[in-house]
Amino acid sequence: MWADPEEPQIIQYLLTSQFANISSAEVSSMALIGDIPILTLDSANWSIHFYWPWVSQAAAESDVEKLMSQYKIGLRNFIRFVHEIVQQTEEHYPLVVQFRAGCVLYPNTTSQGFLNVGWRGKDLVAFEVDKQHWEAQQPSQVAELVSKSLNKNKSVRVLLKHLLSIWVCQSNFPTLKRYGREILERQELPVATVFTRSPRLDQLLLVCHVTGFYPRPISVAWLRDGQEVPPGPVLNSSPILPKADLTHQLCSVLAVAPRDGHSYVCRVRHQSLGTRSLLIPWENRSAASTIGIIVAVLLLLATASAGVFWWWKHR
Repeated sequence: MWADPEEPQIIQYLLTSQFANISSAEVSSMALIGDIPILTLDSANWSIHFYWPWVSQAAAESDVEKLMSQYKIGLRNFIRFVHEIVQQTEEHYPLVVQFRAGCVLYPNTTSQGFLNVGWRGKDLVAFEVDKQHWEAQQPSQVAELVSKSLNKNKSVRVLLKHLLSIWVCQSNFPTLKRYGREILERQELPVATVFTRSPRLDQLLLVCHVTGFYPRPISVAWLRDGQEVPPGPVLNSSPILPKADLTHQLCSVLAVAPRDGHSYVCRVRHQSLGTRSLLIPWENRSAASTIGIIVAVLLLLATASAGVFWWWKHR
């Protein structure tokens, strides 16, 4: 079966800061619900750009503009803090620091806020929301220093718990879902095509390309003579990739021997299809061509025989 549509929903705020030197910091930020972008932060003046009108309406109800003034103050303090950490350790410029914060909303209506910090592309520290505590994610001088420094400020830890568990999970996220229901809860039917590739003379690759579907969970399988092909080295699938039109796509590739005599069907299951499955058979064109040649030869022989018989009869 395809993945359960009642999977957790995620809202996440992503921030990337690049520090070229001690007097330079460039910050970019964006927010997404699932893989749908909802807002971005202008790196030049830190102003908000909303991707959708409904996001702006939800932001007005959640009083995001007032919160942004506090966010900018926190951003300046964060930049200052990173420069201080570099000076106190053996770190050097250039440097990239990343934040990932948000909320996971589970089908049973429970939720969990999260906040993770990355340093040079690796997990550095994480904020345990329930414990109001920063935990080092690597055995390094920077991770120990950062977690120790952040844990000293109790008022900030209390504020972070309130923002993540109350404001994001219980207020902002449900409001965004309510205003954006038409986009976030829509269903788009998958479109599938099957074609072949021949990287070697002794191998044929059957490719099932599935595109245009939403939401993301989907199941794509190959059936050999009606039986599902199990996972193995001959079966490979690409990751589910987003498209510019806010739908998704993927490819499932099955390696077979040319003219192996089996029938193959690509089966697609998706929420938008309900209980139905999309079945796309592979037409064995080589076999069809062989049959066509045999039929043509037989017709030619029959025509020739008829001609000989007519000549013999009328000679």
